[in-house]
Amino acid sequence: MEPLYRPEGVEERWQRTWEEEGLYAAQPGTGRETFVVAHPPPNVTGALHTGHALQISLADALVRWHRMRGFETAFLTGYDHAGISTQNAVEKHLASQGRTRQELGRAAFEQVVWDWLHQYGRTIMGQFRRMGASMDYARERFTMDDDYVRAVMRFFVHLYRKGWIYRANRIINWCPFHETALSDLELIHDERDDALAYVLYPFADGAEGGVTIATARPATILADVAVAVHPQDDRWREAIGRDVLVPFVERVVPVITDERVDPAFGTGALKVTPAHDPLDFEIGRDHGLPEPAVIGPDGRMNESAGELAGLSQDEAEERILAWLRDRGRLVRRESYRHTLALCERCKHRIEPLISLQWWCTMEELKKPALESLRARSVEYHPESQHRFAIDSLESAPDWNISRQLWWGHQLPVWECPDGHLTVEETAPGSCGECGSRDLKRSDDVLDTWFSSALWPFAILGWPEETPELRAWYPGTLNTTAREIIRLWENRMIFSGLELLGEVPFRHVIIHTTVLAPDGRRMSKSLGTGMDPLDLVDAHGADATRYGLLKLSSSQDVRFSYGAVEEGRKLANKLWNASRLLLGAGPVERVEARPDALEERWMLARLDEERAQVEADFSAFDFAHLVDRLYHLTFDDFCDWYLEAVKPRLREAAVRATAYAALERLLKLLHSVMPHVTEEIWANLPARETRLIVAPWPEPDASHASHARALDRVQEAAAIFRRSGVLVELSGDERRIFDAVVKPDRMRADGNLEAEIERLRNEIARAERMLANDRFVSKAPPDVVEGEREKLARYRRELEALEGA
Repeated sequence: MEPLYRPEGVEERWQRTWEEEGLYAAQPGTGRETFVVAHPPPNVTGALHTGHALQISLADALVRWHRMRGFETAFLTGYDHAGISTQNAVEKHLASQGRTRQELGRAAFEQVVWDWLHQYGRTIMGQFRRMGASMDYARERFTMDDDYVRAVMRFFVHLYRKGWIYRANRIINWCPFHETALSDLELIHDERDDALAYVLYPFADGAEGGVTIATARPATILADVAVAVHPQDDRWREAIGRDVLVPFVERVVPVITDERVDPAFGTGALKVTPAHDPLDFEIGRDHGLPEPAVIGPDGRMNESAGELAGLSQDEAEERILAWLRDRGRLVRRESYRHTLALCERCKHRIEPLISLQWWCTMEELKKPALESLRARSVEYHPESQHRFAIDSLESAPDWNISRQLWWGHQLPVWECPDGHLTVEETAPGSCGECGSRDLKRSDDVLDTWFSSALWPFAILGWPEETPELRAWYPGTLNTTAREIIRLWENRMIFSGLELLGEVPFRHVIIHTTVLAPDGRRMSKSLGTGMDPLDLVDAHGADATRYGLLKLSSSQDVRFSYGAVEEGRKLANKLWNASRLLLGAGPVERVEARPDALEERWMLARLDEERAQVEADFSAFDFAHLVDRLYHLTFDDFCDWYLEAVKPRLREAAVRATAYAALERLLKLLHSVMPHVTEEIWANLPARETRLIVAPWPEPDASHASHARALDRVQEAAAIFRRSGVLVELSGDERRIFDAVVKPDRMRADGNLEAEIERLRNEIARAERMLANDRFVSKAPPDVVEGEREKLARYRRELEALEGA
């Protein structure tokens, strides 16, 4: 073995070897129990970010653990076509050449996208490999593959024929730059300083007074159709039921009541503009109000704005404010800070617009999914996210599934000149209603999430009955971030139930959101983004995986370089310990032949921690898992066991046992740190198989009674290092103590009475804390348990010192 561990050479070599030897490959129908992960497909234009790296670290650790346990593991991957993201990237590329998609036309633009993807896309899979992701890359899928497109068309037609897809005018998120509807996930929200204008709407009958409203969007006044107040707001009791005049257009509109009006905002009177505000849209529909629109798809004032047509909203606002000032209707303006929705890609302000879109009704689709969630047929982890998944599905509105883009799955809808619609999986020869052969396909494409909802089974060949579909559906688990529970996870669940009658997976791990070290969200635009490959370059993939898993609590956490550096430190410690052992001499056979106390203790500790590692994996508790492995390796194996046996490593039986202990340790570590463990494993004698497929350690109770055998020695060491006091130990215990602590090199003249007094004070403090019911009931369970463990340790140390 090399004197220093250099991950940059080792990791890439093993990644190639594992894949070339077919060790990532899955085969359906082996008869073995399956462990299937259909990994979330990254955008085809995407690059690895911290969320991806954390997802990979979690999922791959579980996959590798199950592979070693003999499961048929299918770790499946591929790309999402990422409609607006890809189209945005290609349009920027065209703009750099002075071209636009409109100049090219749709067919030519689609070909440009394919050409661009062949040149610039699909880079992230190589980055997955660099993280050590043991995916079956030979089965890579793309949501625009012919077979996948067929599955999407089948799903649309299926829902349409059940009457669950319809077309209607509804208010949606509209991006004026891309000129398309957007999902909530495609928006970002930004705090902006604005002005709130207080405007008088006089009574239409000419009586004195009127109703004063407050608005941050004077340009939309032209589309007002009512003024609404809360029914319990006494300030406007005399105005309810009367008519007022909308400024500038002098339209007569009623003053109505609605409980959704917030009396605390502005004056408590709300201008109702159904075409340009989601709440106003709901109020307008419920009250049967008209829906005039004055803002067009390009974000500018449209022809209905009369003399303001063609102006930007800012220009129209200035004209309207001037009109109000001239007539004494502008009561006042004041500073106002509020949150605006912006397009994630172009950062343009989102316009709520009423648009003719295709919708999927959720009423029937969501019922089986809700039943499955309540019955725990599929379970979110942590528990708080399971409750959120149910709540979000219960309140799910009808789904806007159409987008006004050119890149994506074009709707399988054809229209004849008479307006009849024909919906088929492939192009029909004639109109299904009147027989006309003059058909035009809808220009709209489907929401990316519509096709993504099929991912767990479309990648297995559905709608065909394939061996993969029979063997690997339903899958086992999925890992993702909480912001797409309602956009993706729940949709996969109801789609799988609707089309195949079973949930697509049994568990969903909602991983933590890793924030920048300063607590802000990670973002390139904020300058807080982080490239995980920089961490891999600096510290190695194993250390990066370890660090991310160390941070994977159920809460949002700030990124810590220290966690990754701890992983690198662990890899180096393991490497150096293995070199020490391998340099001590060969063995004929690796087998545990324990004779001394420390050998039985180490084997017992390995089995004890094996059981705990299994429990951590089963609970998806990765932070405690890696912490446990760190202390088992660093403290128990390296600092105690190897130091204790080092003087006896010339004995063949001691070496054989040490090799056996190292072999078991490498198996426990492999799922988290696959590369360094595989490299060390390959240097052990008589290796007939790779570590990646070596069997997981079986339970071994033969040394169970020795797991606490070194407790007194370790407590004595702690006392000595802290106070210089030597505690009386038995023969074996003293031998181990001398080999590890080396007291002859340290002072042994500590103050016994002072240490006894310190321990008594610590015991009294801990007892007071644990007697405090408020502390025990309110503090986190691990903190309380930590205090109990400290109290027990202090009592043992005190007993040892009083004996001395």
